[in-house]
Amino acid sequence: MTELSEWAKAAREHWKWRGESRPHFAVVPAPGEISVWDFPRPPVVVPDDREVVISWHGVEVARTQRALCVLETSHPPTFYLPPDDIAQHLLVPGSATSFCEWKGPARYWTLAMGDEKLINVAWSYPKPLAGAEAIKDCLAFYPHELTCTVGGAPVTPQPSGFYGGWITPELVGPFKGEIGSEGW
Repeated sequence: MTELSEWAKAAREHWKWRGESRPHFAVVPAPGEISVWDFPRPPVVVPDDREVVISWHGVEVARTQRALCVLETSHPPTFYLPPDDIAQHLLVPGSATSFCEWKGPARYWTLAMGDEKLINVAWSYPKPLAGAEAIKDCLAFYPHELTCTVGGAPVTPQPSGFYGGWITPELVGPFKGEIGSEGW
């Protein structure tokens, strides 16, 4: 287990919105819709049995009905897939690392087919912090250059190149990463 640094403790305290009430600028969900402002902070990990499919140039990268979703206030869910449901032969270790105040130290992965690569397109948490143990060694993918579906519905990437949430048709925001969301 990774010790929580003073930086991470301070980062956790920074968040004003924690899913207890929606801010005035949040979209009110219609029947059948889900507001990302109702998700909690700290985030929770929940199973999602809808079929998740990821492909790249028509090649299947992953297919599962065993995804785990991290739900966090203002973010669309990030889907974490079990390694057994991913085409491991397409993955090579990436060059990046990062640290999430809720999930811990992340390592990155690159997809490679022949001479073509998507650098640091996926990440995992080999030593997650308390509360995120369920996603240990599962991989999440940035959907920007991939074709991703959840339950057959196409995925839209979360705004910005930093966040890895997947926007599906039932979600309403606004979403962290949009212009003006820096202070959330």
